[in-house]
Amino acid sequence: MMSGLIITISLLCISFVLSVAKECTNTPTQLSSHTFRYDLLQSKNESLKTEMFSHYHLTPTDDSAWSSLLPRKMLREEEDEYSWTLMYRKFKNSDNASGNFLKDVSLHDVRLDPDTFHWRAQQTNLEYLLMLDVDGLAWSFRKAAGLAAPGDPYGGWERPDSELRGHFVGHYLSATAYMWASTHNDTLKAKMSALVSALSDCQQKLGTGYLSAFPSSFFDRFEAVTPVWAPYYTIHKILAGLVDQYKLAGNGQALKMATLMADYFYERVRNVIKKYSVERHWRSLNEETGGMNDVLYQIFSITGDSKYLLLAHLFDKPCFLGVLAIQADDISGFHSNTHIPIVVGSQLRYEITGDPLHKEISMFFMDIVNASHSYATGGTSVSEFWQDPKRMATTLQTENEESCTTYNMLKVSRNLFRWTKEVSYADYYERALTNGVLGIQRGTDPGVMIYMLPLGKGVSKAVTYHGWGTPYDAFWCCYGTGIESFSKLGDSIYFQEDGESPGLYVTQYISSSLDWKSAGLSLSQKVKPVVSWDPYMRVTFSFSSSKGGMGKEATLNLRIPVWTNSVGAKVSLNGQSLKVPASGSFLSIKQNWKSGDQVTIELPLSIRTEAIKDDRPEYSSLHAILYGPYLLAGHTSSDWSITTQAKAGKWINPVPETYNSHLVTLSQQSGNTSYVLSNSNRTITMEVSPKPGTQAAVAATFRLLTTAVSKAGVLGPEDLIGSLVMIEPFDFPGMLVMQGTSSSIAVQDSSYTDQASSSFRLVSGVDGKPGSVSLRLESKKGCYVYTDQTLKAGMKLRLECDSDATDEKFKRGASFKLSKGMSQYNPMSFVMSGRERNFVLSPLFSFRDETYNVYFSVQT
Repeated sequence: MMSGLIITISLLCISFVLSVAKECTNTPTQLSSHTFRYDLLQSKNESLKTEMFSHYHLTPTDDSAWSSLLPRKMLREEEDEYSWTLMYRKFKNSDNASGNFLKDVSLHDVRLDPDTFHWRAQQTNLEYLLMLDVDGLAWSFRKAAGLAAPGDPYGGWERPDSELRGHFVGHYLSATAYMWASTHNDTLKAKMSALVSALSDCQQKLGTGYLSAFPSSFFDRFEAVTPVWAPYYTIHKILAGLVDQYKLAGNGQALKMATLMADYFYERVRNVIKKYSVERHWRSLNEETGGMNDVLYQIFSITGDSKYLLLAHLFDKPCFLGVLAIQADDISGFHSNTHIPIVVGSQLRYEITGDPLHKEISMFFMDIVNASHSYATGGTSVSEFWQDPKRMATTLQTENEESCTTYNMLKVSRNLFRWTKEVSYADYYERALTNGVLGIQRGTDPGVMIYMLPLGKGVSKAVTYHGWGTPYDAFWCCYGTGIESFSKLGDSIYFQEDGESPGLYVTQYISSSLDWKSAGLSLSQKVKPVVSWDPYMRVTFSFSSSKGGMGKEATLNLRIPVWTNSVGAKVSLNGQSLKVPASGSFLSIKQNWKSGDQVTIELPLSIRTEAIKDDRPEYSSLHAILYGPYLLAGHTSSDWSITTQAKAGKWINPVPETYNSHLVTLSQQSGNTSYVLSNSNRTITMEVSPKPGTQAAVAATFRLLTTAVSKAGVLGPEDLIGSLVMIEPFDFPGMLVMQGTSSSIAVQDSSYTDQASSSFRLVSGVDGKPGSVSLRLESKKGCYVYTDQTLKAGMKLRLECDSDATDEKFKRGASFKLSKGMSQYNPMSFVMSGRERNFVLSPLFSFRDETYNVYFSVQT
C-alpha cells in the first residue's frame, strides 16, 4: 500500500472526526473499515500510524435508549456500582420462552441439482476448501501456543503479522461443516476434523481455555481501550466455526473447545466489569466484536448453562440496539458489517427469551435497510458504511455492497421469515442471494472472489479497490463469508412445520431434492432454466414415498413471489388446475401425498424498472432494470450514460436463442502471439488475444447478421461461409462495421449506415488454409478487410482493394481464423433501445471482468 494514499485517506479521516463520528464506532470513524485498518497496519510509515492512532478513542456509549432493554436499576441494587452476582442470578432465572417458528431443513437432507448455477458455485467452492492446507491454516495458532508450526503460513489477512489473523480459519470451520452436510465429501470431513484436532492441541498447550492465532495480550489492549484490531471479531469466527462443527458434523471435541473458550472470556468480561463498570465494558465494544452475542446464545441453547446467556447479553450492543429499539432511522455513518451481526444475535435472544422487543428491533432494522439503505441487488453499504437514508444515487461507485453485509442480511431475513411466514422476507432472500451473492465468485475459478460489488457507471468487478482476490494471499473478511455462503446454498430453499400434519414451505425455486423425513416423502424440484424468449419460470415438483406407498397427510406451501403476475400464473396438481392466490402470498396444497404425484408451476416473468432509493427529485429517473428476480446490467464502457424513452414502444427486446450461433471472433497469428479483431472506441483494430470473461473479450466478439439466420441447419458461424453478412459488435447492438473514409474501417449506428458500405461476403480464406475466412466488401470488387504483415496491438484495419491474389502478403493479411465468439449472450439477455444506441442487458451475476452499468436514466 502506498503511503501517499494512506496519508490522503488519513487526513480526510482526521478532518471529519468531529462531524461524522457516531456512537458504537471507532474514532476516527474510518478505523472501523477493515480495508483501511489493514492498509494502515501494513504501512511502513510509522509516523503516520502514530498520528492516526493519536486520534483513536471509542466514543462513550449513550445507553439512555437502552434503558428499556437492560434496566439500569439492575446495576444499582447494591452499594457497588455493579454487582456481577446479582445480574447473573436475574438472567439465570429469566423465562426462556420460544415462539412457534418454522424449523430449518437440515442441509444433510437437501441436495442441489448438478445442472444448476447454484451447484456449480457450490462445487467451485468445494474445490477451494479442498485446496487449503491444514498446516497453513493452523500455522499462526501453533505459533501463538508455542508449538512447532510445520509448513508455511498463508498471506493477506492471515499473514503472521496481521492483527486479524485466525478469522478466516473460523470461517473455514463453519464453511467445511456446511459443505460436508451439503455433499458428504469424505476428504473434506477428514480435513476439517484434522483442523479441529490441531486447534485443540493449541488450546490444551495454552491451558487456560484461550484459543486464537494471536496472543491474549491483544485483549489486554482491548480492555484498556487502546488501539487493537477487533480481537473479538476473530474470536467470534473461531467460536462459530467450532459450534458449526458440532451442530453439523457432530464433533463433540469442537463443542468442548468452544465452551472452554466461552468460560475464558466469561471470566475476562466479569473481571473488567468488576474492576471498572458495565458501561466501561460496553464502551470497549465499540471496537468491532462480530457476532459474539449470536454465538454465545447458540452455546447457551446447546448447553443450557445460564452464564453463557448472561455473557451473550453483555455483547448485545446497547448504543446500536437502543437506536433501533426507539425506532430511529439513525444508522447512517455506522460501519455496516460491525452492526448487522449484532442484530442477528438480538434475533436469537428473542427466540431464546421470548422478549418481543428484540423481535421489533430486527423487524424495524430490516424495514429501514430495505426502504432507505439498499440497492436493487438487495445489498447495502458503500465503502463498508451506511450513508444517509434515501440518498443512494450519489453513493454509486466501485466500493458498493460489501459482500459480508449481504451474507449477514440474508441471516436477518431468513430469521424473520421463520417467525412470520411473510413472503416479502423470502422475496428479499431470493433477490440478495441471486444478485448479491452468486456473482462474487469469478466464474468457476476456485478461491477467486471479490470484496465489494461495484454499482457505479461503467464499473467492473475487476477494477474495484481490491479487485479479484487470490486463493492463498487475500483472506479478506468477504472471503470468509464467501466460503460460507457457497457452502450452504441449500439452507433456505425449504422450511418445515412439524406436527401430526407436517407442512413444507418452498421459499426458493432452485433445482434440488429433499428428503422430507417428517412426512415420509422425497421431493424433487426441477426448475427449467429461465430464458429471455420464454417469459415464464417453470417449476415441477415430483413426489415419491419413502415407503413406496401413501405418504401421510401434509401441506405443500408454494411461494407466489411479488415479482410475478398471479393472474397469468398457473399451478396444477396431477394435471388439475388450482386457483392461484395473489402475488406475495403462499399457495397451500394439503393432501395425502403418494409416489408419482406432481405439481407444476408457471410464473410469468416480465421486465420492470425499480427506482433507486433516493427521494431527491433530480434523481427520480434513475432506475434499475429487472427480469423477474434477476437484476440486469448493461454491457457498456466507462464513460457511458444513457436516457431511455420507455414510452416510445417496446424498448427492451429478448435476444433470440439462435444469436449465439452467429457470434464470432476473428484472429490472426504472428509467431507465438495470437491477435484478434476488436472494436476499440468505434475503430476496428487488432489486439492481443484476451482472456475469456474480460472486457477485451467482449470487444473481440461480433455478431454476423444475415438472412441465413432463418435457415434451418445453421448451427455455427462456419455454416455462414458464402453468405452476405453485416458485422455487429457484441456490446454495441444496432451498430455495424463499415467502410469509413477512404479505406478505413469504422463502427457506425446502423440507422446512419449505407447498407452498401456495411455488407460483406464471408468467404473461404484467400490463403486457402482450413478454418480460414476472408471478408470481402460486396459493393466494391476485390476489396477485403486487411491487416499489415507485421501485427502489433492497436493496429488499425483497412480495406485492401485490387491486390494480386497470388501475393503472399495479401493472402496473410486478408485471412482470419474464424472461431466461436469469445463472449456469449446469457440465456437471459436482452437488447435495450436507448436514445443514442442499444445495449445488451444480462443478469448481473453473469459478469466477471466486463464493464457494466446497473442503474439507468429512464424517462417515462
